[in-house]
Amino acid sequence: MIKRSLLLPLLLVAGGLQAQDQAPDLAKAKMTAETVCAGCHGADGNSPISANPKIAGQHEEYLYKQLRAFKSWDGKTPERENPIMGAMVAGLEDADMKALATYFASQKLQPESAKNAATAQQGQDIWRAGIAAKGLPACAGCHGPTGAGMPVQYPRVAGQFVEYTEAQLKAFRDGVRKNDPNQMMQTIALKMTDAEIRAVSDYAAGLR
Repeated sequence: MIKRSLLLPLLLVAGGLQAQDQAPDLAKAKMTAETVCAGCHGADGNSPISANPKIAGQHEEYLYKQLRAFKSWDGKTPERENPIMGAMVAGLEDADMKALATYFASQKLQPESAKNAATAQQGQDIWRAGIAAKGLPACAGCHGPTGAGMPVQYPRVAGQFVEYTEAQLKAFRDGVRKNDPNQMMQTIALKMTDAEIRAVSDYAAGLR
């Protein structure tokens, strides 16, 4: 009986310490964001440059997955080969990546806007219904009608830079980016023309 009464407090203490160890270090993440990440993504994740994505308000799980994909683990080739991001994440441990993902996910997105009224209808049609004749599925099927995405599986694309979304779709189509689950985005992008990619990227920028 005495042993059991002593064991319970010890288990509670151990559990508390474990939970404390797992809690993200948001103060460190904020410092990293303001020093390492700010030049490309902005200190709050609202990138000032269209070549770099806005990551403020992005799903935490998706951000963590992408950070891990840029790093070489155990000497293996990264899932996403990018010299700049590879250098940025080289010194980050797994816990650092989780904390950064939590930090940027908590920031408020300053969304972009659609720019081309001439392609708005085409972009909307592809987003909502795809192109049946080409076997192209609707973007909304995975990313949602408002582009909010789905945690873990699909990123938020609403309000993203037109240029960045366009570049990523082309990268999937050309086999430059390959870290999509089951080659889903590679398969989809292969069915799209440059004009269709541009139209849907522009439409997504205006979604809220």
